Amino acid sequence: MAKVLLVDTNFSSAPIYRVLVADGHEVHVVGGNPLDCLAKSAARYWQLDYSDTGALSTLVDEEAFEFLVPGCTDRSYASCMEAGRGRFPGFDDADAASFISHKARFRSLAAELGLPVPMTHAAEAIAHSQPVIVKPVDAFSGKGITVLRDANMSSVAAAIEHARAVSASGECLVEDYVEGQLYSHSAFLAGQRVVHDFLVQEDGTANQFVVDTSRVLDSARFQPLLEDLRRWIETLARHLQLVDGLLHTQFIHDGRQTWLIELTRRCPGDLYSQLIELSTGCPYARCFALPFLAQVPEPRAERGLRPIMRHTITVKQEQGLDHVHFLRNLNIERYVPLSLVGDPLLPSPLSRVGILFCSERDQRALDDLYRVTLRRGLVAVSDGTRSHD
Repeated sequence: MAKVLLVDTNFSSAPIYRVLVADGHEVHVVGGNPLDCLAKSAARYWQLDYSDTGALSTLVDEEAFEFLVPGCTDRSYASCMEAGRGRFPGFDDADAASFISHKARFRSLAAELGLPVPMTHAAEAIAHSQPVIVKPVDAFSGKGITVLRDANMSSVAAAIEHARAVSASGECLVEDYVEGQLYSHSAFLAGQRVVHDFLVQEDGTANQFVVDTSRVLDSARFQPLLEDLRRWIETLARHLQLVDGLLHTQFIHDGRQTWLIELTRRCPGDLYSQLIELSTGCPYARCFALPFLAQVPEPRAERGLRPIMRHTITVKQEQGLDHVHFLRNLNIERYVPLSLVGDPLLPSPLSRVGILFCSERDQRALDDLYRVTLRRGLVAVSDGTRSHD
C-alpha cells in the first residue's frame, strides 16, 4: 500500500480519510488548525497551513509521499496542484484548472464553446434597472456577492469594491442575475466521458447564496436535462483535456432555460459525499479519491433511491447556542455536531450548528419534509432566552 497525504483536516474530508485508511494506505493529513476534525482524530497529523505551497511542497518532498489527495476546499485542490508540480496523478494542468476555478475565465470559455452561462457585462455598460449580480471570480459560499435589481453606476461601483475586497486576486465579475431552482450535477469522468452522475436539488434557507438543504433527485424524471448536462460537461472535458475524476457543477434551471454557474474538481463540502452515499449506495468518497491514486473511478450500480434529506443547521443572525429545538418528529439517520453549547454563532455561512441527515418513508413524505425545511420549520436554535428560526 502507499504513503498518502490528504490535504485537508475539515470534517467533510473525514469520509475520504476513512476510505484511504480502509484500503490499507499509510494516510497522513495536513492542515493549520489543530482543532479540526482530522487533526484531532487522524493517526498522522502535520500542523501546517497548506495555503503556504512552498512549505507544503517541502513536506511532500521530505516525507516522500507517493500520492496527494485534496479534500473539500478549493484551496486544498489548488495547493495540491501547486505543491505537486505535475508529479502526482488526478490533477489537471494549471491552465485547464484555471478555466474551472476562475469564474470570468470559465464564462469566456463557455461562450466560445456554446455552453449556457449568464451574460457578463462591463461595469460601464450596465443599463438602469437591469438586474445584475456582482461576485468575486475566486470566492465561494456567498462571500462578496451583491445582487442589484435596480443597478446604476454608483451601486455597481460599490458592489465591485465589495467583491474585490473578498477576492484573493482582486477581481470580480458582473453578470445577469438569473433566477430559478439551484441544482448540482456531480459527474465522474473517465476518458472525458461521464460514466456516472447525480442530480441534486439545492436550497438556502438562512442565506440565499449558501446551500443548507439538499436531496438527490430521481434521474429518470430529469432525463432531457441530464442529457444536456452530460453533453456540455463532455464538451468542456474534451476541450480542456480533463483528467479522470469528479467534475461538480452548480447550475440554475427555471423550467425552460439552464445556466451553468460554478464548477469545481474538489469534493463538495458539508458532507455532500454522505448525502449521495445514504441516498444511492454509491461510494462517492471512494470514487472521488481513486483518480488521485492513479485509479479509475468505479461507481457501483445505484440501488433504489432512498428518500434522504441533508440539512445544515445555521442561523440568520449572530446569537449564542444553548440548544436545538426540533419542531416536528423526525427520523434522523445521522447528526454531525459542529458547535458546542455556549459557542457564539455567526450568521450563515460563518457558523454551523450541525449537519442533519433525515429519512422519510417515501418520496412524497420527503417532499413534505423538504417544504417544511425550506420554510425554516424543521428546527429552531435557542440562545437560552428564545428560539430563532
